[in-house]
Amino acid sequence: MAVGARSGHGEPEDRPEQLAEPSVGSAGSAAETPSAGVSAETKDQTVERPDSEPGSEPDDGASTVRKQRSFWKELPLLIGIALLLALLIKTFLVQAFSIPSDSMQDTLQRGDRVLVDKLTPWFGAEPERGEVVVFHDPGGWLDSTQAPEPNVAQKFLSFIGLMPSSEEKDLIKRVIAVGGDTVECKKGGSVQVNGKALDEKSYIYPGNTACDDEPFGPITVPDGRIWVMGDHRQNSLDSRYHQELPGHGTVSTDEVVGRAIVIAWPLDRLSTLPVPDTFDQQGLDAAAVATAGAPAVLGVAGALPLVFWRRRRLTGGRTAG
Repeated sequence: MAVGARSGHGEPEDRPEQLAEPSVGSAGSAAETPSAGVSAETKDQTVERPDSEPGSEPDDGASTVRKQRSFWKELPLLIGIALLLALLIKTFLVQAFSIPSDSMQDTLQRGDRVLVDKLTPWFGAEPERGEVVVFHDPGGWLDSTQAPEPNVAQKFLSFIGLMPSSEEKDLIKRVIAVGGDTVECKKGGSVQVNGKALDEKSYIYPGNTACDDEPFGPITVPDGRIWVMGDHRQNSLDSRYHQELPGHGTVSTDEVVGRAIVIAWPLDRLSTLPVPDTFDQQGLDAAAVATAGAPAVLGVAGALPLVFWRRRRLTGGRTAG
């Protein structure tokens, strides 16, 4: 009996360690044991639902779908930010303008696109002699012909600054004189600013005269205004031709949009628009310097009697003591 008990104790169904093993034998033995069945079911669930277990990584297909969905969700936000930046740049920094005429040849050609600096005027900068500036029509400079009505897309692109506006009446000319200057030009002569002749060979249209088609002056430019002329003198209706209007041909600095700083299009004409050297000649600011110095001289002259009176009073007080 003892031997039988020992042999019965050694049978498989009475050994717990065999029940703990999932399946290392044939497929049939794996199906017979409950632990093997649980293991097979767990594997099936893992294959069908890869995200059900913590720490499992999604396959490449699911990751691609998620990335595509997030991109399309963010696209409207990106477009909105881009449009907002374009609008801010157009309003405060730079704006593109198209050249519609030949009045600024050879400096600017018809169809050129220029970028206009709109930032510096926000900090109080005033137009200076020699700069090429864009300004709103002061009234009566442009004819009354109506431009073609732009479509919705053109209006939108113009609004955000990606396309020149066809509705605004703007002009582009070169500043010749500023507030306080005296400017004149006689037939056969050159333009003179504060008695100094300008050498305009570097920018005036080849074959043009300085002002033979419309001599003028002398004219004193009021403060806060500018006198402008086109580089193609015989094809430019500039300040000379509007002296009968309010302002007598001058333009208020409040009407100035900004300074044209670069030709941006076409690419083969990409270049900057610097101030010609003739506007840096000595003595051009003589009148302005004299005018600015006059108040200082008068102030010193008026202060001297007060200084002498106070000095005498202090000296007299010390003597009496």
